[in-house]
Amino acid sequence: MHFTSLEAMDELRRMYITPSFRARGTVEVADIGSRGAGRTYRDLFSSDRGFRYTGVDLVPGPNVDLVLTNPYEIPMSDGSVDLVISGQMFEHCEFFWLSFLEMLRILKHDGYIFLIAPSVGPVHRAPVDCWRFYPDSYRALAKWGRCKCVESWRDTSTTLQHGQRHIWHDMVGVFRHCASARAAWNVSHLHHRNYPGASSIAKKGEPAA
Repeated sequence: MHFTSLEAMDELRRMYITPSFRARGTVEVADIGSRGAGRTYRDLFSSDRGFRYTGVDLVPGPNVDLVLTNPYEIPMSDGSVDLVISGQMFEHCEFFWLSFLEMLRILKHDGYIFLIAPSVGPVHRAPVDCWRFYPDSYRALAKWGRCKCVESWRDTSTTLQHGQRHIWHDMVGVFRHCASARAAWNVSHLHHRNYPGASSIAKKGEPAA
């Protein structure tokens, strides 16, 4: 996990996980594409800060609590998670728009999705590297998921920090359900698991991050 992604996720945490949001009790967090050594998002959403963090990935490994058998089916109940986070995963996900629908499905109606993905940078397969994202990408995702993109920005800093130069210029975004679109979204979601090719991709057992 590069340091600028950790910094962006920490900024989102401080901006959106307010005292009123915490008033619901323990905040359930699902990190989609969580596998990784060293510092991870788990450090930001620890139990001593009032979170219950679940790391989700396609393969077992460091920082993984839940291993998927299908990249486009998360074995969690509808509306069961307060906060869905994902960073540096979507560029490695062949059909990321299907993963986004699953993230919306498990999200509580008043919860948030925090999404971070690179807009530039060299090829880094894990095991594939398919996409880069721009501001219009996140607006398009919101249209696809019939949800709201609360805000998004592109990190354009080039400052050298901690011995690393920022080369990814991440897109950072916050999403949540639209009250008026919830029923329509449920209907659109019914078909996404039958998307052509999804079952064949699932059989490969490729890591989500």
